[in-house]
Amino acid sequence: MKKQELIHLHGLLAQVENQYEMETGCEVDHDRYTSLGVQPTSIHKSKTDHKDAVFALAKGITSEMESESRERVPASAD
Repeated sequence: MKKQELIHLHGLLAQVENQYEMETGCEVDHDRYTSLGVQPTSIHKSKTDHKDAVFALAKGITSEMESESRERVPASAD
């Protein structure tokens, strides 16, 4: 994945996080992500920095979603 694509993904995940927090009222754990000091607008940061931030952000979002509901949803086609 190119750096530009990774930055775009980083920005999209940040929007997903904001939307999730607004809709659910739950706050995603930002500790690991914040400690990295990389924002989607930090274009001067390295590709590796953005990759680490994407993984930290994705982990925070999925962990919160997982803890919110352990209920399994059956897969079905519409």
